[in-house]
Amino acid sequence: MTNNLIAVVGAAIIQNGRILCAQRGSGKQLDGLWEFPGGKIEAGETPEVALEREIREELLCHIEVDRKICTSQYRYSFGTVELTTFVCHLLDDKPHLTEHKKFAWVEPNRLSDLEWAPVDQEAVRLLSENLQGADVLDEEGK
Repeated sequence: MTNNLIAVVGAAIIQNGRILCAQRGSGKQLDGLWEFPGGKIEAGETPEVALEREIREELLCHIEVDRKICTSQYRYSFGTVELTTFVCHLLDDKPHLTEHKKFAWVEPNRLSDLEWAPVDQEAVRLLSENLQGADVLDEEGK
């Protein structure tokens, strides 16, 4: 087992009271598990800049990074992933499948119905506990 630290970011994109969840694609590590879309932070990038870039590349859309939910770590066989997850909002268009098997727009209280990658589970718990109905809509300014 290796101890490489892999710094990544994830977007909990909120729209109409639901959160965008993405299922990892075939042939990838953690195939079939659910995650918040995002990716690795490159040298010289802030987490927010990395997340905006990753969403443009992966989902072919633009987001506004709102606020940090949490940073969590999980030690996998391939290294330790440090994930910082942010609440985000779509600025234009809709997300497109490029790397994931599928997307689902899920109500916060139903997030735990999905089988999540281990490193995403803390953010899932916090979102489930803290973003219910009207609270989510208020964050979008609606």
